[in-house]
Amino acid sequence: MSILFTPKRIGGVEIRNRVVMPPMTTRLADVDGYVTAASVAYFRARAAGGVGLVTVEMASPERAGRHRARELGIYDDRFLPGLRRLTDAIHAGGAKASIQLGHAGGHTREDICGEPPIAPSAIPHFVFEVTGKTIIPVEMTRERIAQTVRSFIDAAKRARAAGFDCVELHVAHGYLLSQFLCPEENRRSDEYGGALENRARISLEILQGIKADVPEFPVIFRLNADDFFPTGLTFQEGLQVAKWAAAAGADAIHVTAGHYRSLHSAHMMTPPMTSPEGIFLDYAAGIRAEVAVPVIAVGRLGNPLVAIAAVESGKADFVALGRTLLADPDWVNKVERNEPVRRCIACNTCVDDMRGGDQLSCLVNPTAARELDFSEAHLPRGERICVIGAGPAGLSYASLVADGNQVTVYERESVPGGAFRYAGKAPRFQEVETDEGSLNTYIAELERACRQKCVTFKYGIDVLEIPQTLRDFQRVVIATGADYRYGIGPIVQRLLDAGLGKSAIVRRLFSSVRVRNWFYHSARSASGDTRRLPADPGQQVVVIGDAARAGTGQQAIASAFRAAYASRP
Repeated sequence: MSILFTPKRIGGVEIRNRVVMPPMTTRLADVDGYVTAASVAYFRARAAGGVGLVTVEMASPERAGRHRARELGIYDDRFLPGLRRLTDAIHAGGAKASIQLGHAGGHTREDICGEPPIAPSAIPHFVFEVTGKTIIPVEMTRERIAQTVRSFIDAAKRARAAGFDCVELHVAHGYLLSQFLCPEENRRSDEYGGALENRARISLEILQGIKADVPEFPVIFRLNADDFFPTGLTFQEGLQVAKWAAAAGADAIHVTAGHYRSLHSAHMMTPPMTSPEGIFLDYAAGIRAEVAVPVIAVGRLGNPLVAIAAVESGKADFVALGRTLLADPDWVNKVERNEPVRRCIACNTCVDDMRGGDQLSCLVNPTAARELDFSEAHLPRGERICVIGAGPAGLSYASLVADGNQVTVYERESVPGGAFRYAGKAPRFQEVETDEGSLNTYIAELERACRQKCVTFKYGIDVLEIPQTLRDFQRVVIATGADYRYGIGPIVQRLLDAGLGKSAIVRRLFSSVRVRNWFYHSARSASGDTRRLPADPGQQVVVIGDAARAGTGQQAIASAFRAAYASRP
């Protein structure tokens, strides 16, 4: 057994394994910040999937710090009953529960938090919440700083009363405590500005205050190791703050990186698919060598081999898996059983759509944050099922219905993936630069999961040319994708195979939303014509994905999930 699956303590709390779910904004709370049934179902699924410590999303200790609409509330006792339901659900799944206490500071707007935003210094902040706007926050007085420190301490006491096993202080990603640490955002000349020890003062005061008021309550200190811009926090400064935090009573250091001002983009906070796996792991290792408390690493650790190596090599004591657990909430249980997992492709659809106003979502797992919508599944049982097409929609459907059925996948090409194989050759996927490896790994692991469930694959066969073969099946699922209009499909493929999709001129063209929409959607037509199928009144025919309607990969995979879960024997 890997050490990844062995228990370890954070403070006085024993975590059943070394996997942590980090905080991710969901927009599942109601408009006033109360816990909803959807919130409970979402976190329950991750706990039941084997995670050791589930960290509930960022919640502000005071109204002025709320950074999103439908942000979870903890700044008042009235939120306690809902938070208790949440911790009960997490504990029922066998996990420990934490909540991140985070204050937006200057990275919010009055129309979001209901009050004038506050910050270390009155400098401009560009705030994107559905729409973008530059604001100038109010510089905090010493008295206002003291009030905020007290609010953090009170929120930690509230968290304990709600049944949380620990809390996490958000000292990262350009929010209030990170703003105090960042030289660009902290222009103060008093004891809270200037030298690093002054910029770290408020964070350490909060930490020490919590430990004084609730001494047995573990506190995780989530820290930016690097802001990734010239006038931001550097790693050497981050390392020093980590050492001070450990000495001041932090029970673990959660090492992350990236800031809203990062170069070349804020995506560094959630590293996209072109980023290397384990991108922040060396930062965690550097801090772990200098502190005597456990260190949590984060950042593209969803490859089971990378996650296991991170802990077994001693670079970290825990790994935090965020988008990974959106893609597959059962990641821990599956890896422990040596089963393939549904791999996150780091497309950042989850965070990009959320920032645009939608609730959290996942391109490869449409059930994420919509667990209640799929709670009454009607999967087929005891059927012979044919899936035509081994693209992401066909493979997703096959993997979902494989248990309890005889499933055969036909693919006219010699390899799986369909048009998805060419998505990695284009310059952009969703809103991030493409990486073929990430997309191909997702397809390969999805096929491997199907094979492990005894799905039969028949490549190099266009079953629609021999439709009589389909008479052997009770259910035929057409997932043949879409074709380019005007006969340009072969030309597009040859250009992408030649590498022209990564050329400067094509990159410039694809910076236009109109060009991308034409290339991915308007220029393609659905291929799911059922007229070539044998007439069999007893046979169910289902058309999914682009075969039903040319659209995005997200829409195609979602249609596969809906079709599978709505199936009735």
